[in-house]
Amino acid sequence: MTAVPLAGSGDAPPLVLASGSATRRSLLEAAGVPLAAIETPAVDEAAVRESLRADGADAARAAETLAELKAMRVARRHPGALVLGADQILETGDRGPSDWLEKPADRAAAEAQLRHLRGTTHRLVSVAVLVRDGTRIWHAADTARLTMRPFSDAFLACYLDAMGDAVSHSVGGYQLEGLGAHLFARVTGDVFTILGLPLLPLLEMLRAHGVVRA
Repeated sequence: MTAVPLAGSGDAPPLVLASGSATRRSLLEAAGVPLAAIETPAVDEAAVRESLRADGADAARAAETLAELKAMRVARRHPGALVLGADQILETGDRGPSDWLEKPADRAAAEAQLRHLRGTTHRLVSVAVLVRDGTRIWHAADTARLTMRPFSDAFLACYLDAMGDAVSHSVGGYQLEGLGAHLFARVTGDVFTILGLPLLPLLEMLRAHGVVRA
């Protein structure tokens, strides 16, 4: 494994990322966090979210439940390791689970989501959970608020053309760190939370465990 300048002590537990998100992986690698393994957990997220909707869970509890489930699934294969699971939910209003959005399946679904979000404010709730040997040892949650500008239909068509297949990679049909920035009038909250990971509290926890230097 490539040496990481900010890696902690040699006796620190290995860190495993239980996520298929390229953005989360990039955030951790850019921050100098050493990853011993990266695995996409076998979790039917849509089915779990549907069950949580039926139970009336709020967005924070739903994201926390999914993040923990992902970490637990992967932790079975990595005894002694710290396993990081994460989840993010986009909430469009105040009606609870009925206002959650999923990743759009295709361009048409992305267009429908963006028309729904246009000119309104929505929330992104991001949660991270650390698991070790079948026990949750830490979690953090954070929320950001994003207001989309009332862009024109012509702009929307141009945006969708420019994004191509990538428009279905993120809930809401946008990546704020790229062309998605053009969709917004105002953003309130931590940028790492918006990208899907409450990174700063996570780094504090990793320092406490010696994974990165204190």
